[in-house]
Amino acid sequence: MALNAQQAHQQAKPGDAVIGWKLDREQRKELLLQFPTRYSEVVADHVTLAARVDRNSGLPSETLGEIVGQADDGRGVQALVVSIAGTTDRPDGSTYHITWSLAKGRRAKESNDVIRDHGWQPIELPVPVMLQPARF
Repeated sequence: MALNAQQAHQQAKPGDAVIGWKLDREQRKELLLQFPTRYSEVVADHVTLAARVDRNSGLPSETLGEIVGQADDGRGVQALVVSIAGTTDRPDGSTYHITWSLAKGRRAKESNDVIRDHGWQPIELPVPVMLQPARF
């Protein structure tokens, strides 16, 4: 049975895995040209739906999103905001995003804090992004 993101999130049991979406490797190369990284550690890997879930949790069925904005704290965390199924709101209350780049000593999970505390700026034209449901 295919689960949408909301259903996959609701049905996930606690554990040590993450469910969400990996970026298409070929499109990732194009996106890195379109959205230059600002910090030395390039991440640009995935969109998280839910963290700390059971490894057998169902995956979301969505396979297309749109990059709709950017966030940067100016101190080492750069993220791209993603809309999935028409919303940027993750079921846990945070925002769908791709951690794009980090400065040394910064961590990907800080993207949630940067978006929450500093907000994000919309980009002029949303960019479609192919998403591959994944467990990692």
